[in-house]
Amino acid sequence: MHLLINNAGQAASAKFTDTDEALWSRIFAVNLTGTYLSSRQAVPDMLAAGFGRIVNIASTAGLRGAAYISAYASSKHAVIGPDPLAGTGICDAEHHRECGYAPAFVNTDIVKEAIANIKAKTGRSDSEALAALVATNPQRRLIEPREVADTVMWLCRPGSESVTGQSIVLAGGEVT
Repeated sequence: MHLLINNAGQAASAKFTDTDEALWSRIFAVNLTGTYLSSRQAVPDMLAAGFGRIVNIASTAGLRGAAYISAYASSKHAVIGPDPLAGTGICDAEHHRECGYAPAFVNTDIVKEAIANIKAKTGRSDSEALAALVATNPQRRLIEPREVADTVMWLCRPGSESVTGQSIVLAGGEVT
């Protein structure tokens, strides 16, 4: 089975007016161009095999934006955007399918960096910074990496063929 999970991501916190071109380019290079280059490399093998699946990990920030992360949110929005291969006949279940996947705050190093940044800029404690991040999540918690992995594994298994060209949101009810 030919699978590609585009899961690279980089985030940086800055007001839009403080986001310079170098920061913007660095975030887009990892989050969007990396996704493109990996997909472009994988698709020919998928076509040759007659089957494959691509799952692009994005973010809820790419669905609705967020303060202080305009470059990150914009790059993830582009990852979620329309499938450039749609309508070519290679996106059906017999060849490959592409699915965007948008989790909320996941318990990863990026979130640990965000908590440290909030602490440094606001003087809040770890628990107060975490509470600020999960405040809009009805479950009031971070998404665990295992939840992301389980969902991605489901998208790659037989039986999920009709899920294609969509964004799956894993956000504890935060985004509906």
